[in-house]
Amino acid sequence: MKLLITGAGGQLGQDCVRLMLDRHEICALTSRQLNITDAEMVRGAVECVRPDVLINCAAYTAVDACESETNCCMAVNAHGPAHLAAACAEFGCRLIHISTDYVFDGSKPAPEPYTEDDAVGPVSAYGSSKLAGEQAIAERLENHLILRTAWLYGIGGRNFLKTMLRLAKADPQRTIKVVNDQHGSLTWTMSLARQIERLLDCGLCGIAHATAEGHGTWYEAAKQFLEAMQVDFSLAPCTTAEYPTPARRPANSILENRRLKEHGLNVMRDWRADLDEFVRLHREELLALT
Repeated sequence: MKLLITGAGGQLGQDCVRLMLDRHEICALTSRQLNITDAEMVRGAVECVRPDVLINCAAYTAVDACESETNCCMAVNAHGPAHLAAACAEFGCRLIHISTDYVFDGSKPAPEPYTEDDAVGPVSAYGSSKLAGEQAIAERLENHLILRTAWLYGIGGRNFLKTMLRLAKADPQRTIKVVNDQHGSLTWTMSLARQIERLLDCGLCGIAHATAEGHGTWYEAAKQFLEAMQVDFSLAPCTTAEYPTPARRPANSILENRRLKEHGLNVMRDWRADLDEFVRLHREELLALT
């Protein structure tokens, strides 16, 4: 298939390219190469490439910065997807767009998961912008699939796990406080890339959840990762109240991949198995990066 991947410089975009390059004809554009907030630029790119599927990995993901940089946040996360959907509608291609658990308020008691039918109610500027992006796509394009995911990490770009490793290596005796009352599913970008490839021509449209199976807290994720990395560390669990941030985070980010399972399309694995494989493949590189 001919694919256009936007946001190809991010951690998910990089893994999509890495996974699919040998099996598909790919045009991979970073956010510097294609600014999705520019409608004419988007139209020109889609007209030039004429992809069968456009995979949008571009997003403004600095959650706390979104609270003060709302115009930029909305431009990338809401207006950008609208431009992509309009171009896909004009040139007849499918759009797979990545969204987030932040469209929910997180008030469900964990470990009860959110399904695609649950009412949305974002509690942050980031979540509101991503929900607006979902709605803009649905209004403009029938042949679309919106994948809500959560807690992404990969070998490319910055993420929570790399931050934990950097802090532990910098001072193994320093106790790092990690939030232990937010629940979700740590999701490897390579596994999500595999899921996206499975969905390229499946015909499923609308919204589907796509996170790793199982769930845990940020503290549990950090502990498992640092143990697997075999580095010295000191962690202590804390509450969200003890670690205030500009943006409010959902206390429950657990998503159920219900629609994927109903259609026999779910390829996501337990987050612990993914994390172990990630470390096995990338341990030396991670240690060198930090």
